[in-house]
Amino acid sequence: MDFKELHYGVAERVAVLRFQRPERMNAWTPLLETELRQALALAEQDEDVRCIVLTGAGRAFCAGMDMEVLRQGDGQQRSGPLAEGRRYAFMDRIDKPLVAAINGAAAGVGLCLALYCDLRFVAAGAKLTAPYARRGLVAEHGIAWLLPRLVGPMHAADLLLSGRTLLADEAERMGLAHQLPAEGFLEAVLERARDLANATSPRAVRTMKRQLREARSQTLLEATDVADREIAACRGTEDFREGVQHFIEKRAPRFTGR
Repeated sequence: MDFKELHYGVAERVAVLRFQRPERMNAWTPLLETELRQALALAEQDEDVRCIVLTGAGRAFCAGMDMEVLRQGDGQQRSGPLAEGRRYAFMDRIDKPLVAAINGAAAGVGLCLALYCDLRFVAAGAKLTAPYARRGLVAEHGIAWLLPRLVGPMHAADLLLSGRTLLADEAERMGLAHQLPAEGFLEAVLERARDLANATSPRAVRTMKRQLREARSQTLLEATDVADREIAACRGTEDFREGVQHFIEKRAPRFTGR
């Protein structure tokens, strides 16, 4: 599939989706949004892909909605799937690990996209912001639900109500993202993504992502009951047998996802 504002590539079971508008700091457009949805569907359906990395070309991850789009209208599609609400919540249902490689500035919708990922890495010196209060807007795309669960209610209120900018080191202290050196940043993230893709059982990862989603609304006892059932279900799987065998034989695993 050919994309105009996004680059898609797969290597060593890792799909890299790179926002490809560096001259505009990867500012968000309806086309880029459509292409991201298509690329994620492509990666999700590809059996050779076991981990997905989102990043940006150039010096930014995504600087938020393109101001030219906002100037011409409200930046929202009036019809079609992207106008139906819950525009990025589908990312939460992707069974494969989603990794945000925040190589530079992430603002507004760019920050929202990163929050929907399972893991976030941020390059030292990168700036992050949810500037809605400074634009006369409100918390969008579920960020008011996501942020408190990631960094706690007080940090979430601070970031949303002030609209201030924070640097990568503060984001790490909050627990928002893991900070890595700017030099060699993407390769360092890809090294971790390749480990996720090649050293873990796809079946186990898929099940644990579901457990993490469901645990948000479960009691401890309910989550424990689910865990007991899932552990029992693991016993007869190929991946469980391979997980034991490769450890005994001291070799790299060959998981099938079954």
